[in-house]
Amino acid sequence: MSDKRKIDRRDFTYYMQVKDESTKQTIGYLSDISSGGFKLDSPKNIPPGKDFHMLIDLTPDISEKETMAFIARSKWARPDYVDPNTFNVGFEIVNISPSDMLTFQRMFEKYGSEKTARKKSSNDYLWR
Repeated sequence: MSDKRKIDRRDFTYYMQVKDESTKQTIGYLSDISSGGFKLDSPKNIPPGKDFHMLIDLTPDISEKETMAFIARSKWARPDYVDPNTFNVGFEIVNISPSDMLTFQRMFEKYGSEKTARKKSSNDYLWR
């Protein structure tokens, strides 16, 4: 999949759980974040185009609120290259309140770490 995004993406450095708002079941854990979406590490292979009413428990350093609710749409899914029992699933936020969007932006700034481009070297190969 070619990455044609213009939005800054960051690895997510805080193991934050994302749940289904109505069932409170875990959908996955944030692993990558941008200003308009995110990637989850999920135990389930989620098909593209499905809308989820999501809930995230917030930390006091992000918000005075305990939780944040929003709707996100799955965009893609693939098996994790390290753990074959886990799937990486990309989501786009499709509906969020303005105050929760500010909270999401604070999460991006506080827990998102800049991705660094890394060139391959001969040390990357297993047969070396």
